[in-house]
Amino acid sequence: MTAYVESSAVLRWLLAEQQGEEIRAFLAGASKVVCSRLTLIETRRVVRRAERDRRLMATEAVAVLATLSRAAVTWAVLEISAEVALRAESGFPAEPIRTLDAIHLASVLVLRQSLGDLVVVSTDDRVRTNAVHLGLPLLPAETS
Repeated sequence: MTAYVESSAVLRWLLAEQQGEEIRAFLAGASKVVCSRLTLIETRRVVRRAERDRRLMATEAVAVLATLSRAAVTWAVLEISAEVALRAESGFPAEPIRTLDAIHLASVLVLRQSLGDLVVVSTDDRVRTNAVHLGLPLLPAETS
């Protein structure tokens, strides 16, 4: 099964938060992992902000970013193309939705056209709600 990994799930894994180990194990076992360029941007920005706000020490931030880089080189990254942007501008089943969430969902829909079966790995409630309405399977099964 191909996994589309969204920023909230990556951050739970990288920051060793609740369900992080479950997410890491699923990604490690997935036949393919795909993400939007947005996933990498958002994740790196959150880590840098956590370091600036002293929620992470500089050495921890470096380690987290290195782990992300090692994983990301094995993932297929979908750029934010005109097709993704146009779909993100359209409506979604559970509106209102934030712009960045719309870009993630649009990326999933574009990828589903070429990849078929896709599991959305997310802990973001807005992304998850829309994914359910769009008939997309989710992991983790429930979020805490």
